[in-house]
Amino acid sequence: MSRNQFLILSGIIVGCAAGLAGVVLKMLVHYIHYFITYRVHFSTQVIFYALFPFLGIVLTTIVVIAFFKGQSRKGIPVILHEIAQNSSLIPPVKMYSQILQSAITVGLGGSAGLESPIAVTGAAVGSNYARNYQLGYKERTLLLAAGATAGIAAAFNAPIAGVMFAFEILLTGVVFSDFMPLILASVCGSLLSKIILQEDVLFHFESRQPFNYYNVPFYIVLGLLCALYARYFVVVSQRIEHFFAKLQWSALKKAIFGGVIVSFLCVLLPPLFGEGYTSVKLLAVGNSGDIIQNSFFQYLPSQTWMVLIFTGCVCLLKVFATSFTVYGGGNGGNFAPSLFAGGFLGYFFSMICVACGFTHVPLTNLVIVGMAGVMSGVMYAPLTAIFLIAESSSGYDLFIPLMIVSTISFLIAKWFSPISPDLKHLADEGKIFTRAHDKNILSLLKIENFVEDTIQKIDSGANLRILIELVKQGNHNIIAVVNAEDRLDGLITLEDIRPIMFNPALYDSVTVKQLMKPPAAVISLKDNIAEVISRFDETHAWDLPVISNNKLVGFISKSSILNQYRLLLQEYSEDTEK
Repeated sequence: MSRNQFLILSGIIVGCAAGLAGVVLKMLVHYIHYFITYRVHFSTQVIFYALFPFLGIVLTTIVVIAFFKGQSRKGIPVILHEIAQNSSLIPPVKMYSQILQSAITVGLGGSAGLESPIAVTGAAVGSNYARNYQLGYKERTLLLAAGATAGIAAAFNAPIAGVMFAFEILLTGVVFSDFMPLILASVCGSLLSKIILQEDVLFHFESRQPFNYYNVPFYIVLGLLCALYARYFVVVSQRIEHFFAKLQWSALKKAIFGGVIVSFLCVLLPPLFGEGYTSVKLLAVGNSGDIIQNSFFQYLPSQTWMVLIFTGCVCLLKVFATSFTVYGGGNGGNFAPSLFAGGFLGYFFSMICVACGFTHVPLTNLVIVGMAGVMSGVMYAPLTAIFLIAESSSGYDLFIPLMIVSTISFLIAKWFSPISPDLKHLADEGKIFTRAHDKNILSLLKIENFVEDTIQKIDSGANLRILIELVKQGNHNIIAVVNAEDRLDGLITLEDIRPIMFNPALYDSVTVKQLMKPPAAVISLKDNIAEVISRFDETHAWDLPVISNNKLVGFISKSSILNQYRLLLQEYSEDTEK
């Protein structure tokens, strides 16, 4: 087989495998929900909502500790990190660990989504398939993306959205000429989902209203609201993540704490239980009264303002339920929560418009389009959001409002932060790819591979005679001056001693301390290559010392970095031309 034929066949195989994994996870969660809802009976619904989300988060944490050695890295950042820092090699355990963990978390009512675990699982399938056939970095990355694409397509029965997800999020900064494996993988994943899963398991909306251009002002205002809400969502999520990171508790204690908070929120507002797609579907068809059932609000007078308060509270508190689920120890992502919150925000906005006296408010359309708006602002993926909602609702006639709302939300989110806040710290550290192609190639270079540890050292108390003898014995242009603890005091170059090195009268009177100069800059092994290059540019130096634990470990040469960079650039150019 030719290279292209093999990649096409590989895309089909990886797409079927990853799509099947997504279908399995969806079915697991569906049947867990069915079992705890219809087979387990409680005297009151309060006990139901109080018990299961707590159990889901705690059991997931116990499984991670017992079977996966406490390694609970999760979410889309894991995939991006492996692409940039680990040559697109994802550990084989990710092919099944995410399914098990997220099935327990979300199946028992954790307020998170399944799409991120499905994407990680699919990416792991593609990466390990490529590893098995000893494919190169480019092919491995392509099949990794194909697996994630198939997983997303299977989760939503939305093949175009799966491909958009790969291009917008996973393959940022990676140049490809081959995209047919992505398309085929997405088609395979979507077909498996369509064939196997029942309609009520899929994320699908039937009812909607025809687009009327007179309603454009509604969509513009909704786009602004989605942008502000998306910013609120990511800021609150980050603060809760930092809160858990600072807690000096064991993983199990964090899980218990997070489980208690999520269970309390589910008791207060039952739509926060699980993914919540059923509640959004009820809003889309106008059955807002059904979502209040099993909550304390059902005992209040059934009036419009009461429904408005309820949906507003659900919208505001969804981010807390999701963040405490994920960072407390559960496994899930922000795909479903952002869609859920967008649907409730759209409904809340439509009810405000009705209360203000507007007529012919497109309620169903605002619910559907609001999902795309919030997802676009949270995930920084407007095309994925547009096609996902269009495919899931068969609402291709809603492309104009979808584009209006998603674009406004995305542009305002970018104004707040050019890079997705979930990824910003990794991007700042050079651990993931961005759209800056040169920096992406630099990030593939590791400092430890450039450290020259065959260095010449001399004590700062030595005289010129000892220094001259050291120069005779070696072939280095730089000599490090160190103290008794091997800490760097300064540097001496041949240029510094050339004027006096042939004057024996100075050999015993001139000391090394008089000749040495402080280094223009020092490099730490913790620095990334972009920072190292920046220091070379600032100091105009060609060799800089490397320090670890306050001790000299060697030197880095600017020329060696540039040579390796040229080789990588040539390799990427050749791969792109194939």
